[in-house]
Amino acid sequence: MKIENAINIEDLRRMARRRLPRIAFDYIEGGVEDERCLARNESAFARHPLLPRYLVDVSQIDQSTTLFERTYSRPFGIAPTGLAGLFRAGADLMLAEAAADTNIPFVMSGAATASIEAAARIAPAHAWYQLYCARDPKISEDMIRRARDAGLAALVLTVDIPVNAKRERNLRNGFALPPRLTPGVVAEALTHPGWIAEYLRHGQPHFENWTPYVTNGGDPNRLFAAQTPATVTWRDLENFRRLWPRHLILKGVMHPDDAARAIEAGVDGVWVSNHGGRQLDQAPASLDALVAIRERVAGRAALMFDGGVRRGGDIVTALCLGAQFVFVGRATLYGAAAGGMTGVRRALKILTDEIHRVMAQIGCARIAELDEKCLMRRT
Repeated sequence: MKIENAINIEDLRRMARRRLPRIAFDYIEGGVEDERCLARNESAFARHPLLPRYLVDVSQIDQSTTLFERTYSRPFGIAPTGLAGLFRAGADLMLAEAAADTNIPFVMSGAATASIEAAARIAPAHAWYQLYCARDPKISEDMIRRARDAGLAALVLTVDIPVNAKRERNLRNGFALPPRLTPGVVAEALTHPGWIAEYLRHGQPHFENWTPYVTNGGDPNRLFAAQTPATVTWRDLENFRRLWPRHLILKGVMHPDDAARAIEAGVDGVWVSNHGGRQLDQAPASLDALVAIRERVAGRAALMFDGGVRRGGDIVTALCLGAQFVFVGRATLYGAAAGGMTGVRRALKILTDEIHRVMAQIGCARIAELDEKCLMRRT
């Protein structure tokens, strides 16, 4: 199938799966342990049916959404997705460029395979940076300085990785950097010649943002593994608030009390997320946590969301439940893996078109009209 013939995100997912060896595809696809949290994220949307409303003028649907005093063309952005360059060489900057062209935010992962400075050149008005704290606080503080000096609009502090999760697909596949190339892994990878050829041409991707901190010709990937995960506390958040002059977002919030305390500490945005079902298998769906957290945020900070989004209708549902902005991760990564820049653009267009159709069906011409009245009330 050609990229332009993909009619939904699942088509892009299947194309990505065909192109990538199992060890790489499972890294994108997998969750933690039994992957129940991953399944809960996706199934949660079905519990909130949207209510059709007709006899409304929806000839002009406006998806523009204002977040942090900036108006974006869509109510969603691209979430941080680590190691994107393993799935398609240069994918991080493809995501950044597509976001800028579409006028949506792009969050560079703390495990990106391109640099903060490169993202700022590609998408100066649309790139944010996700901070994975290092065990050496000087590294974290310098990354904040670099993001500040590059002019990035927002810093996303991700706090939901206190320990490495037990991602069993990765363990079974021997996923590591560099990968443990057992005969079985090599044999399976050779059935994906397009990816193999690209990997041999470009070599193993590196965590470029960590390169400045390597000494004596060391490996930035090994440094990343040695420095993360790091313990992050409320005191660290307060310190980062002092260091960062622009919008600060706390990502990985799943408890209402944490949301309230984060706002008291001065964050500008609360991002409800369970890391795509990749950290705690017993965690609730992000969508279920959103409903409880919404009441505590109550307009005092921007409320953002990710988790399980595979359709434009999922984005609409999250907005109806109180999210001000939604982020997608796997959807655009499938696009990048399947078709590079063309695939990313196709993923964004699919979601945009689906949002348009759903909004027309529920009689809402503007994003601001989406609220719980658009949902079927349960008796």
